[in-house]
Amino acid sequence: MKIQKASGPLAGRTTLAGIAGAAVAAMLFAVVPQLEGVRPVGYLDPVGIATKCMGDTTDVVVGRVYSDAECLASMERQLVAHADGVLRCTPSLKGHDNQLSAAVLLAYNIGVQRYCASTVARRFNTGEFKGGCAAFTPYNKAGGKVLPGLVHRRAVERALCEKGL
Repeated sequence: MKIQKASGPLAGRTTLAGIAGAAVAAMLFAVVPQLEGVRPVGYLDPVGIATKCMGDTTDVVVGRVYSDAECLASMERQLVAHADGVLRCTPSLKGHDNQLSAAVLLAYNIGVQRYCASTVARRFNTGEFKGGCAAFTPYNKAGGKVLPGLVHRRAVERALCEKGL
């Protein structure tokens, strides 16, 4: 399985475990399929974004069937990219496995750029971990509408984030 190389200060570490640590990698590999679901076919999500496998929105062909191996590789590529981005804009999360895992899950869903500009990231960067975790809750909308699935997802992410604080 070919994995996208990390950029920036994390360059050279090309696996999720190399970037975020083994515990975070294990947690993300277990949780992403539960939160995203597994759909090995290209489809349009509730707001019309082409998506495949476990929430990947890159290089999607709607209607195409993807193999299990393709879906796993897709998820790992996306997790590597998102973990790298999260750690670049919130380096304070290194060594805080639950908070880092929750932040990567949020970024995986809303995008690294939006995560890095978020109240969550700002609070983490000031060491306000409880406040950062509390700031997950408002990210429950898609297309301007509150979606029950996102409400549930944010509750799961927030609970993970608050674990051990």
